[in-house]
Amino acid sequence: MSIDTMTARIERGPLTGVVVQIGLMALLAATTGLSLAGWLTGTVYALALGVLLSRGMRRAGMRALGPANAVTLGRATLVGAVTALVATSFAQPVVLPVLVALVGVALALDGVDGQVARRMNSTTPLGARFDMEIDAFLILVLSVFVAGTFGWWTIALGAFRYVFVAASWAAPWLSGALPPKFSRKVVAATQGIVLVVATASLLPDAVSLVALAAALVSLTWSFGRDVAWLWRTEQARRAAVVVPLTRRTAPSRRGTRRPASVGV
Repeated sequence: MSIDTMTARIERGPLTGVVVQIGLMALLAATTGLSLAGWLTGTVYALALGVLLSRGMRRAGMRALGPANAVTLGRATLVGAVTALVATSFAQPVVLPVLVALVGVALALDGVDGQVARRMNSTTPLGARFDMEIDAFLILVLSVFVAGTFGWWTIALGAFRYVFVAASWAAPWLSGALPPKFSRKVVAATQGIVLVVATASLLPDAVSLVALAAALVSLTWSFGRDVAWLWRTEQARRAAVVVPLTRRTAPSRRGTRRPASVGV
């Protein structure tokens, strides 16, 4: 599929996001510099975001994004700029204060879209999913960036969720609804804070290394607990299906006679 074809399929709201994304990257290229890899990565991100968001709007029957989703789209364009800078960092140094500022604004706007949606009574499944995916992708990008300093194992912080989603394709029971847990929110928030601190180099590398390792341990515990809960729920569901089925198919002993012995 060509870029022209992809862009033509994007609704006006998502298309605006693509244009703003490209404009922001042009500004970064003129001021701080972007490598070819940064340009390509940022452009692919912008087009993929536009196409996926447009498709989601069509499935949801939405003709316009709405104020809350517009805020989320603004966050998404900032994350796209962060993605371009992180891709650039593999070829040349990037201006760290600019990268941290973009991440900071994106995180600061994280709670704004939800507040706008609740106040305007415009919460939608698409909006919740859009917000969640942007958060998850930002965590992944930051985990890739800090890997250059602390080792590639840090990518697990951002890849955990995507591995979980991929596993749910093979094991659909993993996509079951989870009960709300405050601890899950704390782990997710801590994960983001630790990655931002490590990205900004606010602490000595040794301290950041310990914090990143602790964040990975807590994330592993959180995912492990959720997987165990989903597995127990699936086992209970299977047992509830098997027992009635066994009762229906078991042969009835009423009215049966013992066969006479041969020769008697």
